[in-house]
Amino acid sequence: MTRLTYQPLRTSTVQALREGAADAYGLPAERALSNGEGNPCRHCLHEIAYGEGMLIFAHRPFVGLHPYAETGPVFACAVACTAYVGDTPPPILKTSSDYLLKGYTEDERIRYGTGKIVAAADIRGYAADLLQDGDIAFVDVRSARNNCFQLRITRAA
Repeated sequence: MTRLTYQPLRTSTVQALREGAADAYGLPAERALSNGEGNPCRHCLHEIAYGEGMLIFAHRPFVGLHPYAETGPVFACAVACTAYVGDTPPPILKTSSDYLLKGYTEDERIRYGTGKIVAAADIRGYAADLLQDGDIAFVDVRSARNNCFQLRITRAA
């Protein structure tokens, strides 16, 4: 099976947002308290605990602006947290029963036919299958209910 890497948001990106940098819409991140459910941090890839501070901001996980560059709301811990590192599905992928996965080419275009709602237990297998296709550069994982970006999966180096 293809070895995978689960990529959180970059520490520099999240730290800049904590310090007031603009999000994908040119706005500062909103600050709120987590209700303890459905607030996954896209940096440490853990659920933000009840009552903990969090940032809410627009994120576009693409380099360029183009029709496939989806933007949407995401959360991050309001205080410093450690970026997820690992080759196993992170904790935020255990908070829902299923997720939307889509394969993208190197030029950030969706590979039609790859978008699929996948059971949480099957994410690793489906992402590995997609990444066996040399034309697919990465797989984005999104909420199956709200379409919010969760994380990106790539081939392990």
